[in-house]
Amino acid sequence: MKQIFKNISSEILIIALFVIIPLLYFSPMLEGKRLTPGDTRNYKGMSKELYDFQEKTGEKTLWTNSMFGGMPTYLISGAQPPKVISFINRILTLFSFRPVSFVFLYLLGFYVSLRLFGINRWLSLAGAFAYAFSTYFFTIIFAGHASKSFALGYLPVIIAGVYYTLKKKPLAGCIITGFALALQLNINHLQITYYTLIIVMILGFFLMIDSIKEKQFSKFIERVGLLFIPVILALGVSFAAIITTLEYGKYSIRGESELAYEQNENKTSGLDKDYILNDYSYGIAETFNLFIPNFVGGSHSNTFGTKSEIYKKLKSYNVPNSRQIVNQWNTYWGPQRYTAGPVYIGAVVIFLFFFGAFLVKGKVKWWLVSITILSILLAWGKHFYFFSDFFIDYIPGYNKFRTVSMILVIAAFAMPLLGIIGLNQFLNGKHKKETFLYAIKWSVIITGGLALIFVLFPGLFFNFNAPLDDNLLQSGWPQEIIQALRTDRQQLLKTDAFRSLIFVILTAGSLLAYHYKKLSVKVLYFILAVLILLDLWTVDKRYLNNDHFSRKQKAEIPYIATKADNEILEDPDPDYKVLDLTISTFNSARTSYFHKSIGGYHGAKMRRYQELVSFYITSEISRVINALQGEKPGFDINTTMGNISILNMLNCKYIIINGNSSPLKNPYALGACWFVDKYRIVEDANAEISAIGNFNPAQEAIIDNRFEDQIHDIIIHSDSTAKIHLLEYLPNKLIYESESTYDQMAVFSEIYYPKGWKVTIDGEPANHFRVNYVLRSMIIPSGQHKIEFKFEPDAYYLGKKVAFISTVILIILAGVYLFRQFRYSPLFSKKQS
Repeated sequence: MKQIFKNISSEILIIALFVIIPLLYFSPMLEGKRLTPGDTRNYKGMSKELYDFQEKTGEKTLWTNSMFGGMPTYLISGAQPPKVISFINRILTLFSFRPVSFVFLYLLGFYVSLRLFGINRWLSLAGAFAYAFSTYFFTIIFAGHASKSFALGYLPVIIAGVYYTLKKKPLAGCIITGFALALQLNINHLQITYYTLIIVMILGFFLMIDSIKEKQFSKFIERVGLLFIPVILALGVSFAAIITTLEYGKYSIRGESELAYEQNENKTSGLDKDYILNDYSYGIAETFNLFIPNFVGGSHSNTFGTKSEIYKKLKSYNVPNSRQIVNQWNTYWGPQRYTAGPVYIGAVVIFLFFFGAFLVKGKVKWWLVSITILSILLAWGKHFYFFSDFFIDYIPGYNKFRTVSMILVIAAFAMPLLGIIGLNQFLNGKHKKETFLYAIKWSVIITGGLALIFVLFPGLFFNFNAPLDDNLLQSGWPQEIIQALRTDRQQLLKTDAFRSLIFVILTAGSLLAYHYKKLSVKVLYFILAVLILLDLWTVDKRYLNNDHFSRKQKAEIPYIATKADNEILEDPDPDYKVLDLTISTFNSARTSYFHKSIGGYHGAKMRRYQELVSFYITSEISRVINALQGEKPGFDINTTMGNISILNMLNCKYIIINGNSSPLKNPYALGACWFVDKYRIVEDANAEISAIGNFNPAQEAIIDNRFEDQIHDIIIHSDSTAKIHLLEYLPNKLIYESESTYDQMAVFSEIYYPKGWKVTIDGEPANHFRVNYVLRSMIIPSGQHKIEFKFEPDAYYLGKKVAFISTVILIILAGVYLFRQFRYSPLFSKKQS
C-alpha cells in the first residue's frame, strides 16, 4: 500500500513540474502579460462574426460572410464534440491557459507515451523535456498555431496506445488509443493526424514482420482487429467535424479544379504541386540544423546586431543608421521563403538518437529510424523532387497538405523516443560493456565529429550566399559589405557547432561516468534532464522570449479600428463587402474583424473563389490601384469602378485606400440582390469563367448547363416595377422580399455552396442554383414573396448524432474496463480491506 501511494505522489509531483516549468519559461504571465501570436490575431479576425453572433444569440453559426465573400466555418471553429470530450480536453489543456497549456500537453503526452513503452518514471521525465522543448514546437506557439500544438500533444499518446495494444495489454491500449485519437480529432488539425497515421502504419508494418517471425501473426491480426473498435469510435466522436471537413474539402482549394485547362502536370486531385512544395521545402543542408541550430542562420526574424562584422564594416564606411540597417537584415541564408526558426531537435537528443540506434535491437529501432529518415526526405520537398512527386501522385491524402517541412514533427517524435529507449536499456543492464562502449564511441564520432568539422572548417562546404546578397549588390552595396555578411553567417554556424560539441561531450561523459560507477542513477537522471532542458530552452528563447509578451489588455484587442473602418461601420446596410488596399488583401484577416471582406486569411478557401481571384479580382484590384495613382491619363477612379464587374457583383461597396482617411464608396456595387434581364447558358466551368470576363452582371447571368433544368426555360419579361431587397441579415440566415408582375431571375451577391444552403419562398421549399461562377440565383414567381435562405448542412446534424452515440459507447467501454481494474486492484481487494 505504501508503494502505491509513493507511486501516486511521484506522478503528482511530475505533473506539477509539467505546469511549473512552462510557467517559469513564460514568466511574464505571472505579471499579467499575455502572448499575442500573429495567427491568433488572424484567428480573432476570421472568427469575429462567429463569436459576435454566438454572444448575441447563444447559437453557433456554421457560415460566415466575413471572408472571401462567404464560406463555411468548419475550418475556422470546427464542430464541437460532445461535452464530455470537450471537458476532458479542457482539463488536459489547463482550461486553455495559453501558452502554458501547449507545453504542458507536450510534456504530458510524451511522458505518458514513454511510460506505455515501458520507460522508467524519472527517465520518462527527462524524455518529456526532449520532446516538449523541441524548438519547432515553440516557434509554432509564437506563430499562433494552437490547433497544431494541441494535436502534437496527443500524437505520442495515440502511437503509444497502438503499441500498447499490439504488444502489451490490448484492452488498456484500445481505451487509451480511442480517447487520445478522439481528442486529437477534436482539435481538427488533419495534417498532424495524417502524420500520426503515417507513423502508426509503419509501426504496424514492422510489428507485423516481427509477429510473422515469432509465429504470432494470428494474434497480431486479432489485436489489429480489436484496434478498429476504438478507432471507429474516435472517428465517430468527431464525426461532425470530419464529415463536414471532407464535404467542404471537395469545394476548397484542397479539392480538384473543374477547369480543364487547369489540368496540367502541376495539378493534382488536391493542392497544386507548386503550392505544396515551393515555399516551405527544407533545404538539404538545412537539415543539419536539427543538430546545430544556427546552421543556416536560424530564422528570418534573427538579425545581426551591433557585435557583428557587418555592423563594424558599416560603421567603418560611416553609413548612417547602421544600427537600424543591421536590425533589418536577417541572418537566415537557407532556401525557404520564410521560416520562424529551425527544427532544432537538440544536440543532446541527436546524440542519444545515435546511441539508441547502435544499442537497441529489433523492429522498434528500425521503425523509429525509418520514420526519421522518411520525414527528412519528404521535408526536402522540391529539393528531392522525384520522391515528393511520387508521394503527391500516389500516396492517398498527401496532396491535401502544404508546408512539407512540417513533417519533421515525425523526427521530433522518433529521435527522442529511440534515444530514451536506448538509455532505458543501458540503465537496465541489458547490454554488455563492449556493446555500450561501441555505441558511445560511434555516437561521439558521428555527432561530435560532425560538430568539430564545422567548428574547424565552417567554410569548407558552403559559400554562405543568400538571396539578400544579390538584392544588396543590385542596390549598389559594395562587395566588402556582402563578404562581411557571409563572414557573420559563417561565425554563427561555427559558434553553434561548438555549442553542440560541448553538449555531446557532456552527455557522453555523463553516461561514461555512470558506467564506471562515478555517478548514481538518480544523479544521472537529473544530469540528463538538465542537459536536455538547458540545450533546448536556450535555443527556444531565441524565438519565443519575454519580449514577445505584452499587457493583457493589448493582447486581447488584435486590431484597432481606423477612421476608414469607423466610417464604414456607420453604414446601416447589413450586407456589403469591403476591399482593403492597406493590407495584403488575401493574406490578412484584419478587414474580417470589422467588415465582410473581399479577401481574408485561410488555408482552405473555396477553389472557385480562388480561381475568381486568380482570373479577375487581382487584375481588377491592380486597375483600381493604377487609377488611384493616376498612372493612366484620363483613366479616373469613377470610370474604373464602372469596369470592375466582378467586384461589383460581389457587392464591394467600400475600398479602403488609407486607414486615416475616408473610404472610397463604390456607386456601382450591385447590392445584396437584383433581378437580371437575361441569362446565358454555357457548356462547362471553362466557358463559365471565360464568359464572366466580358459581361454586365447587373443585366445578365452566366449559367453552367448543369443547372439548365432549374431554369424551366423561363422567359424574362421587362418589368420596371419589379424589385427585390434584403430584409434581414444573419450570417446563417438571409431574408429577402420581392415584388414583380412576371416571373424573374434573381441574383444574390452571396457565395454559392450547395451543401447546406436551403431556400424557401413563403415557407415552401424552393431551388436555387449557381450563376456567374460563384454566386447564388433562383427563379422567383410573380407577385409579392418572402425568400429565406438558411444554412443547415445535413452532414453536420448527422455528424452530431453519430458523435453522441460514439461517445456514449466509448465511455461505457472505458467505464467497464476501469471498474474491472479497480475491483481487482490492491486498494479494493478483500485482502487489503
